[in-house]
Amino acid sequence: MLDINELKFGADGLIPAAVTDCESGKLLTLAYMNRESLQLTIAEGRTVFWSRSRGEIWRKGETSGNVQHVVAIRADCDRDALEISVVKDGPACHTGADSCFYDTLFESAERPAAPGDAAFSLSALYDLLRERQDNPREGSYTSYLFEKGVDKILKKIGEETAEVIIAGKDGDKRETIYELADLAYHCLVLMTNAGIAPDDVLRELASRHVVDKKIKQEKPI
Repeated sequence: MLDINELKFGADGLIPAAVTDCESGKLLTLAYMNRESLQLTIAEGRTVFWSRSRGEIWRKGETSGNVQHVVAIRADCDRDALEISVVKDGPACHTGADSCFYDTLFESAERPAAPGDAAFSLSALYDLLRERQDNPREGSYTSYLFEKGVDKILKKIGEETAEVIIAGKDGDKRETIYELADLAYHCLVLMTNAGIAPDDVLRELASRHVVDKKIKQEKPI
């Protein structure tokens, strides 16, 4: 483990900290820490920054409630910048946006394929979730969810459902896709926790006429 004394703080005593969502890797915000705020972050398990505009320590979510719970802190190769991987209780941006980085300057029309990219499949993702359930890994968000149990998983499904509704209502296609992927992932975690395989759901869908006829399954009283 890296010692805090090995970090290279700037002449102003600060080090940049990129905060990322541990479940998606999405960049949430860029803030700054001094030695004291970093020590408080480690001690309290939540992000604590140095406000350059106010010249004081500030705890993320102290007034808004949007606390960021720290999963891991990593330094870059030069040890002069940090990545803070977090589980967030709410939006990262003061505007209410999920991330502070939402104004697009440039976007490629198609994602270039990376060398060695493997074909994605639902079954492969499900198998990976089962592996994380059977063999928890430190710093893994999936392992964290399984450790916290069904109540935490269901809470996240509720939150992601709300995000899908907001994105869909705004007509933001890209954001809707992103939030649907988050929702699908958490539903798969619930399925794994409950011992439900993707094929179980597919068989249920295949047994219904869901395209042309709405079917409401009523539970017997």
